[in-house]
Amino acid sequence: MKFNISYPLTGAQKCIEIDDDKKCNIFMDKKMGQEVEGDTLGDEFKGYVFKIAGGNDKDGFPMKQGVMVRGRVRLLLSEGHSCFTSRRSGFRKRKSVRGCIVGPDMRVLALQIVKKGVAEIDGLTTVTLPRKLGPKRANNIKKLFGLKKEDDPILIKKSVIRRTFKTAKGKDRTKCPKIQRLITPERILRKKVYKAEKTQRYVKTNAAKEEYEKFLSEWKKQRAAKAHAASAPVVEAPKKVEAPKKVDPKAAKTTPAATKATPAATKVAPKTQAAKTTTPAPAVKDAKKTTKK
Repeated sequence: MKFNISYPLTGAQKCIEIDDDKKCNIFMDKKMGQEVEGDTLGDEFKGYVFKIAGGNDKDGFPMKQGVMVRGRVRLLLSEGHSCFTSRRSGFRKRKSVRGCIVGPDMRVLALQIVKKGVAEIDGLTTVTLPRKLGPKRANNIKKLFGLKKEDDPILIKKSVIRRTFKTAKGKDRTKCPKIQRLITPERILRKKVYKAEKTQRYVKTNAAKEEYEKFLSEWKKQRAAKAHAASAPVVEAPKKVEAPKKVDPKAAKTTPAATKATPAATKVAPKTQAAKTTTPAPAVKDAKKTTKK
């Protein structure tokens, strides 16, 4: 079985392989997070105390904390679970993982040195590797370098741990983390602007709400009035009796009835004249008779 041993104080790690099953039996049936004494692994590990941090079985499936099984199981994993990487929001997948109990099918165990023993381990406790990554938050940077709250932000930026390395083309490049929660004069001014915009939005929203409530109350009143008018019984208004009109005698002569009667009178008049002209004929005859006598 292989053991990947790490020492957090120096930042170094070393992989060793032990083929003797009797020496490895002290890790059997142990769970992740438990501490095990390394005296049986050899004289060089006398006094050391190891903590089981994880491992892989013979097929490469990783151990998962919280799965109290000695073998392999299939679990439906989602974002936030270990042994799973979410590709998109809400993505879930059923994956095979191994339980957190160490068994004979394990091939690699990850161990952390909790307590250092008497002897030094070459390449592990004798080597001190530079810190690759430093703190990113401003308060943690101040704590690491003993800076105060009133110190200049430029001094904090200069205190960030930087890493230099060479690119594939052989050029030197420097990397450093972006400082988070660093309070600068620009940040204070920007915060005031944000606060002023927020109060303006609050006032505008309240004014719009009052205007809407006023409009809504008036609309409800109009709607209630229309509904009341539609449900009320219909009452007919009394008809007005018109008084008889007075006829003017002078105006009656000029009425159309009188004007229509005048042509009839004109038509009768010639007949009377003709009658008057025809009447004297018998008188003439009598005159002739008298002359003959």
